[in-house]
Amino acid sequence: MSHQTNPVTFVLIARIPTEGVDSFRAYEEAVLPLLPEFNGCLERRLRNPDGTIEMHVVSFASDADFQNYRSDPRRAAQARLLEKSAAKLELLPMTDV
Repeated sequence: MSHQTNPVTFVLIARIPTEGVDSFRAYEEAVLPLLPEFNGCLERRLRNPDGTIEMHVVSFASDADFQNYRSDPRRAAQARLLEKSAAKLELLPMTDV
C-alpha cells in the first residue's frame, strides 16, 4: 500500500514593532530560502506600508515536512533575530474552500 501525504497550508500574521522591522526582515531573509528543502512554498507575502504587519500564506507537502522545517537547526540558529524583532506571531492552519 502506498503512503499518502496531505498538504498543509498556514497563514502567518506577524505584528512587528517599528524598531524590530529590520531584525524581522533579516530573520526572514535567512529562513524563507529553506522552505523548498522541506517541500514548502511561500505562496503569498503581504506587508503594510510601514512594515509593521506582514502576512504569509505558506504550504507544505505534508505536516511532517512542516515539522521538519520548524525544527531545522539552521532556522533555530536565526531565532535571536526573531526574538530581537519582538514580533508577535499568529500561525493559523487553513484549508481551501
